[in-house]
Amino acid sequence: MYMSDNRTLRLQLWDSGGQERFRSLVPSYIRDSAVCVIVYDISNRASFLNTDKWIDDVRAERGDDVILFLVGNKSDLHEKRQVSIEEGEKRAKQLNMLFIETSARAGHNVKALFRKIGHTLPSLDAKLEKSSSDFCK
Repeated sequence: MYMSDNRTLRLQLWDSGGQERFRSLVPSYIRDSAVCVIVYDISNRASFLNTDKWIDDVRAERGDDVILFLVGNKSDLHEKRQVSIEEGEKRAKQLNMLFIETSARAGHNVKALFRKIGHTLPSLDAKLEKSSSDFCK
């Protein structure tokens, strides 16, 4: 991915589809990840409520060393919405996560999500540099 500041980022993505059978693989997926994106379906309240389990798994494995995004997907399904934008934003803020709504089908905000991910990575680099300089003292 090419960034506006002339950086090129290579992102490696894993999609568990939120399926329970993949839960045991979460630690190996995120062990060396810098960013984790937890996605729910805005037209399915249960999927929003189930994000807690996934967020807990990520935090148990990585603590605060990972940047978390909460993403409400299927924003094109306005008439079927069960989770408001405000609810998603509030939940993300409570959990110290970044938030965006997307529509994979319509392509709405998908590139914006990846740009946001790319722009968060320099802050992670600064964190890593600080922790390694603290370690070297």
